[in-house]
Amino acid sequence: MPDRILLDYNNMVSPRLGGRGLDPARLAAAAARFRAIQAAVERQRAAGGIAFLQLPYETELVERIRAFADGLGQAFDTVVVLGIGGSALGTSALAQALLPPFWNERDAEARDYYPRLYVLDNIDPTTIGPFLDRLDLARTLFNVVSKSGATAETMAQFLIVRERLRRAFEEGDRGHLIFTTDPEKGVLRDLARAENIASLPIPPGVGGRFSVLSAVGLLPAALVGIPIERLLRGAREMDERCRSDVLEENPAGLFATLQYLAHLEAGASIHVLMPYSDRLYGIADWFRQLWAESLGKRLDRAGREVFRGPTPVKALGATDQHSQVQLYMEGPFDKTVTLLVPAEVPEDVAVPDLYPGTAAFGYLGGHTLAELLRTEAKATATALARHGRMNLTLELPALGPEAIGGLLMLFQIATVYAGEWYDVNAFDQPGVELGKELTGALLRRPGTEVPALDPPDRRWICE
Repeated sequence: MPDRILLDYNNMVSPRLGGRGLDPARLAAAAARFRAIQAAVERQRAAGGIAFLQLPYETELVERIRAFADGLGQAFDTVVVLGIGGSALGTSALAQALLPPFWNERDAEARDYYPRLYVLDNIDPTTIGPFLDRLDLARTLFNVVSKSGATAETMAQFLIVRERLRRAFEEGDRGHLIFTTDPEKGVLRDLARAENIASLPIPPGVGGRFSVLSAVGLLPAALVGIPIERLLRGAREMDERCRSDVLEENPAGLFATLQYLAHLEAGASIHVLMPYSDRLYGIADWFRQLWAESLGKRLDRAGREVFRGPTPVKALGATDQHSQVQLYMEGPFDKTVTLLVPAEVPEDVAVPDLYPGTAAFGYLGGHTLAELLRTEAKATATALARHGRMNLTLELPALGPEAIGGLLMLFQIATVYAGEWYDVNAFDQPGVELGKELTGALLRRPGTEVPALDPPDRRWICE
């Protein structure tokens, strides 16, 4: 078993793919360019940029989170995170990866008396209303996560929750709230000061999709007993590995470079992340936002229209071997597939040898489900390669906090490198702003309609 994350990219290069894929000579040439990219990243780091890189070293913040989680946080049976996008996906990924399965369905003793954890990451009333109706508000802590305090979806949730809390607790509801927000400014920061509501900071330079290792992800994780110190230790170790300017020694650099070359030189604009573990499926969700929002840009850094960016897709092994893999094997050559495989799992289930003489399934007896899943991952990687399809495998040593912290940091650093390769700003998201502006404008002026596009013709509506 490996003792750290391994990146196997044999199936990305043309000798394995019958002439398709990446020419090894081109990859060697990219290694020289990567030295300049790494130097640029290090200059940004030294200047105080790329703020998420500092998160694994924030010992003071960890102490504040630990003090709250071990103190007031223990007064609750349920923790509810109100957030959306980067304010929610990282927390969900951590919970799915590191909590025992069916956590919220376990009784208090089976949870070691840690609270249940729910993440409300959307505003569908058919979910929100019934969920709030079934909560025991007296035993519930709401963590409101918004850096600006102006995120429409999160603040709508907050207003609904606050009104219910005020009805339930005439003597005051402050003890049922904690804000995770900007350390100095914004509506939530102002409310925290004015009403003495507990709060934790999101560093100003850390955007939502890079915030999983800040208080955004660490507070909920600590509240439910995830050892955040070990999570950050894994992130630090990965950060140190990724300080190398030697491409073949830098896993984040390799991941970004391979995906970029596959896209721009081999036409693979779709990047599939396919965990072979239910526990890692939430990380695929989190990765989709990270990769899409960071790299999908109309303008390059010089302001020229380029319309760049890969399309991230999630799949699940072995489930999607029976749905998506047919397309990956025989459809267009426009994809890379990254298989995410744990070398060891916390628990396993043996397959009984009940019908040894049955040709259809007798061979399964005497093996385990983990063995079957790992074997299917290897078989899928080999089958893809034999069809000339680019794929790589990220192998985790185990499903533990250090490995998950390292994996999250690997993908975040890879995103920075990919931004350099694509020559786009990986830290902004101008494409989502117009929708926000129109939503706000329409709600401020009830009765108005979304501005019509030209021509305002109804012939193209089926009524």
